[in-house]
Amino acid sequence: MVIIFKQQRILRLIMQNIPTFYSQMISFRLDIYRCLLKMKNIWEMFPLLGRGLFAKIPKIWCDFLHSPIFVKHWLIIALLITSCAEKKAKKPENTIQKPNIVLIMADDIGISDIGAYGSEIKTPNIDFLADKGLRFTTFYNMAKCNPTRSSLLTGLYSGGNGAVHLAQLTKNAGYTNIMSGKEHFDNWVPDYCKAENVFDKSFYFWATTEYFLPPSGSFERPFYLDGKQIAPEAIEHRQKPMYKTDFITDYALDWLEDSFQEDNPFFLYLPYHSAHYPLQARPEDIEKYRGKYLKGWDALRQERFQKMQQLAVLPKNTELSPPEGNLNTSRGPLVPSYTDYYPWEGLTDSQKDSLDLEMSVYAAMIDRMDQNIGRVLDKLKESGKLENTLVLFLIDNGSCPFYTNKIEDVQPGPANSYWSLRSTWANLGNTPYRQFKQCGHEGGSHTPFIAYWPGKIAPNSFTHQPGHVVDIAPTFLDIIGTSYPDSINGYASLPLHGKSLLPVFKGERRIEPDYFVSGLDKFRMFRSGDYKIVRLNGSDWELYNIKEDPTELHNLAANSPERLDEMTKRYARIEPGLQQIGPTSSNK
Repeated sequence: MVIIFKQQRILRLIMQNIPTFYSQMISFRLDIYRCLLKMKNIWEMFPLLGRGLFAKIPKIWCDFLHSPIFVKHWLIIALLITSCAEKKAKKPENTIQKPNIVLIMADDIGISDIGAYGSEIKTPNIDFLADKGLRFTTFYNMAKCNPTRSSLLTGLYSGGNGAVHLAQLTKNAGYTNIMSGKEHFDNWVPDYCKAENVFDKSFYFWATTEYFLPPSGSFERPFYLDGKQIAPEAIEHRQKPMYKTDFITDYALDWLEDSFQEDNPFFLYLPYHSAHYPLQARPEDIEKYRGKYLKGWDALRQERFQKMQQLAVLPKNTELSPPEGNLNTSRGPLVPSYTDYYPWEGLTDSQKDSLDLEMSVYAAMIDRMDQNIGRVLDKLKESGKLENTLVLFLIDNGSCPFYTNKIEDVQPGPANSYWSLRSTWANLGNTPYRQFKQCGHEGGSHTPFIAYWPGKIAPNSFTHQPGHVVDIAPTFLDIIGTSYPDSINGYASLPLHGKSLLPVFKGERRIEPDYFVSGLDKFRMFRSGDYKIVRLNGSDWELYNIKEDPTELHNLAANSPERLDEMTKRYARIEPGLQQIGPTSSNK
């Protein structure tokens, strides 16, 4: 290793000095001895070719330096190296440095669960991105983990063979691609879009698994390192006990460090699992929030709404929707204490304490995720990379109200627990909107989106222009300066469904897409312009003027039948293209 290091130093010195040597050789009619004196300092750095050879075989050196072979080849070598040095030193004036990109996704978190959008939960690092960047007040997802990830990473509402992954776009543009976190796709996403096929380095799990290693010694679903299953004991982690949010970041930081040694820009995709069930968190993080939720969801919902108004992350005409339970009848079991709304003041002190713990663990999971986002930002700052990095933060869907308690006799938090959040706390997270994950109502489909890009995006700025996860792919194309491929893996590329957000990043108005879609089929929403249709449990369409009624309090279906008919017909025309087409790929 020492010899290699010295060789590299010698090459650097030669690159720096060879133009001078070459000029002197021409000017002084190949005065080899003068050239040798110039190079002596370089060669002496390498013992085997330096002082030893000069001391032991001076005659051989002198004879060789006088020989026509040396003169002939030295000139050729000098010319080549000088040419390379000049090319390296003189970059074209119109060369634009491509930005690094960090795409961070959180899981099952409501719009008001982030500090920059009104929460009491401590998220200083996400807040930093918001304060120094751009906040969208209306940004849509696909209302569930897998469809959101499928649309985010392909730019398609639905597709099949011919879908192009974001990392394939960045790879074509010369980026180093890194992923660490959750992978979960709809069946229409082709195998060639899976992490190990598009990222240079990947560490992931599929869909859902625990945060702490369970007492059994095995995770519910395993982890994969570059496509190969990795045993729990082989997972690298810096803090004990191992905790998923932390070691996901550990892998990302190590690979970022490696990428800094390259000339390429990097694309880091960091899809965290927080705060998806099971509710598990480090005790020191839980302790920060214990007792803060004893005031209850009703009072906290009012407080968050007021803060959101003060922060200007809501349209000015927004009303707080009445508290509401989970109306989704398709996702069971339907346990009343989880699905129904009930006022906080009617509970016993013992019930309040248990519910305070439940929400404290949830808050702790978000807090820990933010701490790890801070680790990534610190790494970028220390390396000098942050100033040329676009950081995007978003969430896959609104807060989740579904009963998924597998271990009922253990309170949430530790490794031997498995709890989920109930609808009353999830309703707090989705303040001021209605309904939850899976639903096309704003509570399920409308979550934060933050874009931070120093020198490109105005700090502490806001936009009321709506966006959608399908807009990310065309935005990438504009930012990295590459074309959408005509074909992928032997298939004609499917046309993108979204439009670039770059004009919005620049503070300009963009031409709004013709429509936005979200929600599972029985809970579908279709928005076009100011109007939106949405349904619950496959029932009749509801109609809202979403500009005048952002929280969907006034159903216009009965009073505006013509508008409803127009919207349903428009949706019917695009519906066939939203069905999953394939072939499909198997889930890990």
